[in-house]
Amino acid sequence: MKIGIILGGSDIERQLNNPVTRETIGVLRTRGVEVDLIKPLLMSYKLFDLKVSHDLYVIKSIASPAAASYGAALHALGAPTFNPYPIVRQIRDKIVTLRLLSEYGVPVPATYVGTDPESLVPLLEDGPLMIKPYMGSRGIGVERVSTREELLRVDHPPPLLAQRYHPSDEGLDHKISVIGGEVFGVKRIFPIRVYSDKTGTPLEIDDETRGIAAGISNALKIDTFSFDIVVSRGKSYVVDVGSFGSMMGVPDAPTLVADRIVRAWEERAVNV
Repeated sequence: MKIGIILGGSDIERQLNNPVTRETIGVLRTRGVEVDLIKPLLMSYKLFDLKVSHDLYVIKSIASPAAASYGAALHALGAPTFNPYPIVRQIRDKIVTLRLLSEYGVPVPATYVGTDPESLVPLLEDGPLMIKPYMGSRGIGVERVSTREELLRVDHPPPLLAQRYHPSDEGLDHKISVIGGEVFGVKRIFPIRVYSDKTGTPLEIDDETRGIAAGISNALKIDTFSFDIVVSRGKSYVVDVGSFGSMMGVPDAPTLVADRIVRAWEERAVNV
């Protein structure tokens, strides 16, 4: 079995320093799986030489345009992927994802789309907003604004995504990881200050959170992903979804992720 892992973040070394990613690769290799790390951001290649050369691809990220194009080209050529490219691409677009989640009854904050900061100013009459890049990731560019002056200082290309701000009851976010349908969680600060903050502290998963995870899975048609919940005044709000989160803080995450990847290949082999 030969797997290609597409590392498409803007900081590839940071991705490789993720202990879950690094150890998952190790688990796969100890099982005899040949693992290639594909780094489109650092690659120069003859386009017509690009072909499907692995039994399965795992898309860790397509945050960089180079990785997005590489993944799209492989998908167009019929490449088998653990997390299908169209879904990964869809999740990158918060406008599409949040609308779909709301359609499936997943609790998300009231969300608005604007052409420029001025167009969103009237929304401040009802309280602060969280302004986000609609194609953002890792919390980069997320800003809380309470006044017109703060909002007009926002420097994101359109369309602008604004969500109603809901302060966390505990001052912490709930980072939920779903691996093959199993749900895990940690509490952690946002934004994280240092990389180790990603580990957080264990969170007991209640029935409400399991139900939210099931709703997201049904909406996105995947069973391995991550999402962030803010509990405000006792009510849960999903404020972000990732197609393949860090999974840090999940007990034995490398083995669980490796198991799910191998199972995906086995399922595909049976269905071919």
